[in-house]
Amino acid sequence: MLLAEIAAPSSEGADQRGIEMTNESIQPLKVLIADDEDNIRRVLETRLKLLGYAVAVAENGVKAMELFHAFQPNLAVLDVMMPELDGFGVTEQIRAQSEIPIILLTALSDVANRITGLQLGADDYMVKPFSPKELEARIRSVMRRVDHASGHRSGSPGHSGVLQVGDLLIDFNRRAVFRGEARVRLTGMEFSMLELLVRRAGEVISRLELLEAVWGYRPERASDTRVVDVHVSRLRAKLEDDADQPSLILTARGTGYMFARQSAPKASQGGFT
Repeated sequence: MLLAEIAAPSSEGADQRGIEMTNESIQPLKVLIADDEDNIRRVLETRLKLLGYAVAVAENGVKAMELFHAFQPNLAVLDVMMPELDGFGVTEQIRAQSEIPIILLTALSDVANRITGLQLGADDYMVKPFSPKELEARIRSVMRRVDHASGHRSGSPGHSGVLQVGDLLIDFNRRAVFRGEARVRLTGMEFSMLELLVRRAGEVISRLELLEAVWGYRPERASDTRVVDVHVSRLRAKLEDDADQPSLILTARGTGYMFARQSAPKASQGGFT
């Protein structure tokens, strides 16, 4: 059940929230909402449409997957406890074929269950009951990193060029990572975290700062920073030769994480040392 905050959002700034400018036209960003609670679907659909988003809603996981293929959303908001196919299952199926951002809605108080969704590939989660306004802020934060036309995250990094780290090539222009000729599949949030760590290589960045910089909000509870830990684990699994003995993304116990400064980096215009 939602909080009482269900008043229609202000239309001010809607043009920069729910639509993205392309070279050809202005197109609405598409959001898929899947939740078995009628009032949640209705309120979120109404509010997001008023903000300029195109919205499709599903009452169960099977319908959500049908809409995922037909609607081709830019972002999915998924309830965990859905009939037929739960949010974990939907997340797993979407992540097997797409890197679109996924935000989970969960009434599960067990932190381990929230972590499960993140490990399956979700970008963020919100605990029910929640504020629709806060969800809208989370959506805006994620979608700021998405270019609607190309599928690349928007925003210009503070540098250009590429960085070679062992057999990994990090291309900041394309927001992509390659191992040899093969592309390493990263979600947008994973790349945003990697980029921040690499740009400040050799410097410990706290979990709080990573959460604020990448996800765009401050934690309300201590467990909120676990989203950072899970994303680091996902990055290590994809980038490290041995995720259990990382040599790139190091842990500063009780503080945060650091990207190991490379002794002899091969960078073009990147300025990494």
